[in-house]
Amino acid sequence: MKQFRLVDNIVGWLAFFIAAFVYCSTIEPTASFWDCPEFITTGYKLEIGHPPGAPFFMLTANLFSHFASDPTEVARMVNTMSALLSATCIMFLFWTITHLSRRLIVRDGEAPSLAKTIAIEGAGLVGALIYTFSDTFWFSAVEGEVYAYSSAFTSVVFWLILKWEDNADKPHSDRWLVLITYMTGLSIGVHLLNLLCIPAITLVYYYKKVPDANLRGSLFALLLSVVLVAAVLYGVIPGIITVGGWFELFFTNTLGMPFNTGTIIYIALLIASFIWGIYETYQDKNPRRQNIAFLAALGLIGIPFYGYGWTAFFTGLVVLALVYVLLQWQRPFNKDGKKQRVALVSSRIKNTALLCMLMLFIGYSSYAVIVIRSTANPPMDQNSPEDIFTLGSYLSRDQYGDRPLLYGQAYSSQPAVAEDGMHYKFDEGAPVYERKEKASKDEKDSYFIVRHKATQVFEQNMLFPRMYNPGSAGLYEQWMGGITGHDVDGVKMPTQWENLKFFLSYQCNFMYWRYFMWNFAGRQNDIQGNGEPEHGNWITGISFIDNSLYGDQNLLPDELKANKGHNVFYCLPLLLGLIGLFWQAWRGKRGIQQFWVVFFLFFMTGLAIVIYLNQTPSQPRERDYAYAASFYAYAIWCGLGVLALYDWARKLKVAPVLSASVISLVCLLVPIQMASQTWDDHDRSGRYTCRDFGQNYLNSLQQKGNPIIFTNGDNDTFPLWYNQEVEGVRTDTRVCNLSYLQTDWYIDQMRRPAYKSPSVPISWPRLDYVSGTNEAVRVEPQYKEQIKEFYKQDPVSAKAQFGDDPFELKNILKYWVRSKNDETHCIPTDTIYMTIDKEAVRRSGMMLPGDSIPDRMVISLAGKQALYKNDLMMLEMIANCNWTRPLYVAITVGSENFMNLGDNFVQEGLVNRITPFSTVQSQDSEGINMRNFDTEKTYDVMMNRFKWGGLSKPGLYIDETVARMCYTHRREMADLALHLIAKGEKAKALKVLQKVEKDIPTYNVPVSYMSGSGDMARAYALLGQKAKASQLYDALWKISLQYANYYMNLPPRLFNMSEGSCKMHFQIMMNLVNDNDQTNRAWAEKHANQLNNLFQSFKAKGGSL
Repeated sequence: MKQFRLVDNIVGWLAFFIAAFVYCSTIEPTASFWDCPEFITTGYKLEIGHPPGAPFFMLTANLFSHFASDPTEVARMVNTMSALLSATCIMFLFWTITHLSRRLIVRDGEAPSLAKTIAIEGAGLVGALIYTFSDTFWFSAVEGEVYAYSSAFTSVVFWLILKWEDNADKPHSDRWLVLITYMTGLSIGVHLLNLLCIPAITLVYYYKKVPDANLRGSLFALLLSVVLVAAVLYGVIPGIITVGGWFELFFTNTLGMPFNTGTIIYIALLIASFIWGIYETYQDKNPRRQNIAFLAALGLIGIPFYGYGWTAFFTGLVVLALVYVLLQWQRPFNKDGKKQRVALVSSRIKNTALLCMLMLFIGYSSYAVIVIRSTANPPMDQNSPEDIFTLGSYLSRDQYGDRPLLYGQAYSSQPAVAEDGMHYKFDEGAPVYERKEKASKDEKDSYFIVRHKATQVFEQNMLFPRMYNPGSAGLYEQWMGGITGHDVDGVKMPTQWENLKFFLSYQCNFMYWRYFMWNFAGRQNDIQGNGEPEHGNWITGISFIDNSLYGDQNLLPDELKANKGHNVFYCLPLLLGLIGLFWQAWRGKRGIQQFWVVFFLFFMTGLAIVIYLNQTPSQPRERDYAYAASFYAYAIWCGLGVLALYDWARKLKVAPVLSASVISLVCLLVPIQMASQTWDDHDRSGRYTCRDFGQNYLNSLQQKGNPIIFTNGDNDTFPLWYNQEVEGVRTDTRVCNLSYLQTDWYIDQMRRPAYKSPSVPISWPRLDYVSGTNEAVRVEPQYKEQIKEFYKQDPVSAKAQFGDDPFELKNILKYWVRSKNDETHCIPTDTIYMTIDKEAVRRSGMMLPGDSIPDRMVISLAGKQALYKNDLMMLEMIANCNWTRPLYVAITVGSENFMNLGDNFVQEGLVNRITPFSTVQSQDSEGINMRNFDTEKTYDVMMNRFKWGGLSKPGLYIDETVARMCYTHRREMADLALHLIAKGEKAKALKVLQKVEKDIPTYNVPVSYMSGSGDMARAYALLGQKAKASQLYDALWKISLQYANYYMNLPPRLFNMSEGSCKMHFQIMMNLVNDNDQTNRAWAEKHANQLNNLFQSFKAKGGSL
């Protein structure tokens, strides 16, 4: 056995080094899009990221960041951490497979033969390498995100319970269980996914401790495991907050002590109670005292106190009383023929339970760094969790809201009306405590209830609601192809069958099974789809299967055929896993027990998450990363498939060593084939797009005046934060996220200086924007005439009450928005004015669109029913900046996020500057508006200051997210060229076009109408470069023609689904014809005829134009 363990360790480390080499060779050398820049920032400077945070990730990322030679290498170090942790996961997966394999084909106490050793190691290596080269896991392994770390914890914890299984009969074997809970506690500081291993761990424990395990016992063990998961999720995590909150309120509000005093005392008592309990149960001298100590620890850790307030208190007392009875309970026991009574729960069990809870708490205590760092007010301090109450809100992710799981509303349900008939009905929940604003420095610290959590009540409800979000009503209807529904109180509610059909077709099939098949069958391409036949589906590489599912794949457009995300595995990993799955399940009693262990790991980290997430259609990104642990479980079965083949070969009397060697080598071809497919679309080496494009936003801002840029989404915010916080780029500017600007904690941060940037110009007292105040202010233009009449009748009183001009922006904010009187707490106009300081405008550096500066800026609120807190903060900044501090909005921010200020924009690079001018004018014959585009500044920043992320490197992998950002840059460069042509600066326009072709080359970022290639062609035509223009027009026409031909050759069901996409390409082709109508008449006529023929074919197919 020692020889086997030596070989097992060596091959396990070999798997580690293979994975480490692969991942370290393909990591992104800087930050990636989405959450990665934020996580890297939190690690480098220990700042506070989005809820629920990842403090242990922060701490280890901070350690790795110290190996960076300069700040530009920090991201590479954090990405390297992910790569090494992913390789660790692969190593422990290997040892997990070899452990399970050994127990299935080697009798207890025997050493494996050479043939069995080869088969076992081959199984481990094949399963581990299949997971190494799987799409989802590799994606997470090469970027600074939490999912690689979470997978490493999953693999270690699952391996530890198997290690315990080997040592369960030895003295002190419980230390493995204690270590598991410690690792679980640490994993909470990375991601909660690791808790879903508990059912599988519980089954391993049950099968080892109960030799005669049966179905009833297995079900009871599973039920107990669900209780354990609930105890951690709804007991320990919120329980510590609940009990700690009681201490904090008592010591602060009652005794008048400073903030966090009660929390510190609570933590000290909690640790002391555990030490006392562990000591008593270890000494085992006084059962009653040890039971009291156990209850004290259990109560202080908060598990019994479910809920809030007095309900939680009395519930906890009842639970503690029941536990005490259980601890005191004695069962009859015969010893040497004498009847005795012994405790039902032994002191060893209590000791182990206390050690496990303590280790869980110690691991979980990494969250202390969140509170500690938040009190230091770092520049990024999301939710500002400075005390136990705000930490509780942070951990429970309150800002994201909740969703029904087992019972609740459908998307069409109507809100219940309260008894007064004037308001909607809400169920009042837990109080929300905040620190009270002091009226003077001498006032003592205290908390007050700012509001209660509230859950809206609906008139119509249903079981297991899957279609629940009214904002996604149209998407549900679209996905289902229409919903018939049934009438409930006059409301069309989806039937339970339609509800389940959506669950199965979208949530299970599209949002899980599709991802699963990506990893074990093949992937069509990396373009995110929404069920259409040409984007992001799973494929096999076997023509008749793929063609029957999605139409003739040979007719796909060339750009989709050439997509690097097109990976075919011919279902080989899938088949190998199925073989392993069935072989394990039919491998006797031990085999079926192992099967259920692996199955519940697979289920809990897959379909159980699907049920919990209850996702709506049209997610902003693919979500396969959430199910990586489920694919990990299936990789175990892939490894066991090798063992199954060896076992069958052995039964055929084939030479054991030869069969084990040949089967292992042949099966190793499966991960090798996977690597040949997946390397090109996971190799991010040399790609700097996220960092560089973030810098391009910052460098678009004016160089002086400490500008402010408003952003909204992840990908126009986090890369900018990363550049400022990690690499120190443009720290004189302030990035202000509009979705956060509706919260008081974020406004607090904006009002603090950060690096070289002074605070933003918000002068409101905190009480005027604290949570629950001025969340929304109604726009009531019907009051306008009354106010005008008031100023006519009594101008002195009117001015005293509402200022010299009641519709002036500063007066609106001061006298109406911040009014404490409900009658005047509104905006009494849909047109706001702001007097312009003309000298300040001239000094500001902004482009002056006309010869004169108007006296007043006009801000239209037409179509607005209310302004929300973020809108009001924008207006407050506009009112106070006096144009000397430039205000910008990123061009990627949707118009619904900045009121109607688009009428006042002037574009400079990748940002729109807010100006006092109306920049709307009738466009010229080419559709160009020169009033809202600063060609001089845009030319300067794009030609001289922009960076291009290494896009010119041949073969660089550009995924869909990066491609969208590249499209934005190409589109804006083309727009610049058109504006320069309209201005008469044709030489500059040609340089811009040459620049974009050099730095965003078509061999990496293909020609696309959505990327501005059509505008580039139009610019070339206007410059007289007809060959260049025709080349681009021909390429664009070919792409749309290929799509149209593909759609029109689909079977009827898929054609009906793709009609809208087909008509979109027809529209593109019409635009191309129209663009050439003046500059290349022959081209336009030729292609117009071709388009008419396509129209006829489309109608013949049943399409309607």
